[in-house]
Amino acid sequence: MDLGQLEAFLQVAEHRSFSRAAASLQLTQPSVTARIQALERDVGEPLFERNGRGVTLTDVGANFLPHVQRVIQALQDGRDALQALRRLELGTLRLGVAPTISTYALPSLLSEFRSRYPGVDVSVRTEYSDHLVQLVLADEVQLGLERSIAHPEIVTVPLYREDVVLVVSAQHPFASRQSVTVDEVAEQALIMFNRGSSYYQLVDNALREAGILVTPRMELDNMEATKKMVDVGLGIAILPKVAVERELERRELRQVIVDGMTMPKREIALIYRRNRPLSRAALAFAQLLGGRYGVGSLRELSAAAG
Repeated sequence: MDLGQLEAFLQVAEHRSFSRAAASLQLTQPSVTARIQALERDVGEPLFERNGRGVTLTDVGANFLPHVQRVIQALQDGRDALQALRRLELGTLRLGVAPTISTYALPSLLSEFRSRYPGVDVSVRTEYSDHLVQLVLADEVQLGLERSIAHPEIVTVPLYREDVVLVVSAQHPFASRQSVTVDEVAEQALIMFNRGSSYYQLVDNALREAGILVTPRMELDNMEATKKMVDVGLGIAILPKVAVERELERRELRQVIVDGMTMPKREIALIYRRNRPLSRAALAFAQLLGGRYGVGSLRELSAAAG
């Protein structure tokens, strides 16, 4: 029993004629007859009664008909679903994103993606960078947005570099100055991200290279909480500039240059599993990133695969 036999059965039942069924299927009448005969052998019962007035279903054929209709409809639904996936009217995008990126970069990206592909279901998991790699390798997320990494099973595509700046409250003595010395920074209460974050290591390394060995006054796992602590004067902090742009524009926080210290930059990248085909939704998101950050390789990846 194959699909051709079922389609022939359905057309003969609908048209009550082998010749009209053949015309509908764009086959010869003997070909349709052969398919029906083969199907009847498989079923073990006659499905049609032939008489001078045409063709009618036997009791077996009449009982068999709704089952065949469901099979054909299910196949058509499957074809329609595939076409919808190809057009990205349906699909799933699973993202893993580092906390800072999910707060300050991801919302506008997802807003643009959703406006282009409203039928795609998007899920987001927020994790620190080391855990994101494991999520990608386990296929729990299709794409990751985090700091650049090197891993033999991961493709890393750099997107942009994040500036990191020293910020103080508007009432802090540093606020009225354009720059301060490294020694002056060393005397302040420093608020840092917790040690599980890549930011902690990034900032700590930069401080050590500048000759500053500090014990943080606070270690927080929330960027907004860190900014609030700085705002009320409980310390100073070295934070991603993207996280404090609004407060700097409003003059609620002030950026201060540190003489004798090279502020670190963090490279943000798209990661995905090597040698694992990406879904059309994931490719479309990669294309969006390529356009947003001017990464030609992502535009080419999506165009070639789509």
